[in-house]
Amino acid sequence: MTEERIVRLEETVAYQTKTIDELSDQVAQQWKKIESLEKKFELLTDRFLELEETAGERPAITKPPHY
Repeated sequence: MTEERIVRLEETVAYQTKTIDELSDQVAQQWKKIESLEKKFELLTDRFLELEETAGERPAITKPPHY
């Protein structure tokens, strides 16, 4: 192998390492966002179920008087 080829290979490895680190950081940020959204969704679901339980009877569906 020539010196130039070794240098190109080292540059390629360095670039790939940098890219992998950046992608890993992005995945970590996205995972945190997903966890946050899951918690919010769970809270909203619980709140909805609570409101549904306290809402009482729903009125019967009837035809309007003009029918």
